[in-house]
Amino acid sequence: MNIIKRILGHLYYVYGMVIFLITLLLIAFPLSALSLQFPEPRRAKVVHWSYRLWMEIMLPLVFIFVKRSGKEQFEKGENYVVVLNHNSFVDILVSTPWVPGPNKTLAKSELATIPVFGTVYRTGSILVKREDDKSRKESFVEMQRTLKMGLHLILYPEGTRNKTDQPMGTFHDGAFVTAIRAQKPVIPGVLLHTKGILPERPKFWAWPSPVKICFLPPVPTKGMSLRDAETLKNTIHQQMLNFIVQHQK
Repeated sequence: MNIIKRILGHLYYVYGMVIFLITLLLIAFPLSALSLQFPEPRRAKVVHWSYRLWMEIMLPLVFIFVKRSGKEQFEKGENYVVVLNHNSFVDILVSTPWVPGPNKTLAKSELATIPVFGTVYRTGSILVKREDDKSRKESFVEMQRTLKMGLHLILYPEGTRNKTDQPMGTFHDGAFVTAIRAQKPVIPGVLLHTKGILPERPKFWAWPSPVKICFLPPVPTKGMSLRDAETLKNTIHQQMLNFIVQHQK
């Protein structure tokens, strides 16, 4: 990376953080606080609308434009377990608003303690302490409850951001066990070009890029048992990996 791009990337990072904080305070926080007055699933509907409004204002201001394909994979009246690859914090900003319909995602509870942002973060999330067995068990119960309410459930089966040079990391079982238990179809979603916006290194550096979120055909789980979770996981991993390899440029 040449010195000019490095300096511009640091300046863009600062600019992006300023825009993020301003729009967080003026748009996301008041609407998220308002949503807490409603019971579920109505709260999730308010949160989804407010997140979409926030991102439709914030992302163009930082020169990030989102293109969505595959919306037609979501059948009206059906809800899904949506699994996405995970490369960057930007993934969360894009996926929650652009999944068509109210949804919740599994998220680390530590971030919910951050003032102001924590309020926004937890309104659309099922919080979990990964190192706490009780918290993990409670999160599985809450995920089933979310699906029974008719909401989509967004999960990142890699478990954490992919910090390797591979297109995608290995998957954990949880998303697929959850889908089979609920007998809900799984929609694979692929996020493209988010890793370059906010890479792991250099620190405090960012660069704008168009983003694509692409939804693939749903994979049914009706009639599956937990013994099929491994096969389901491997099938969807391969579908997503093939798509990334073919379309990442």
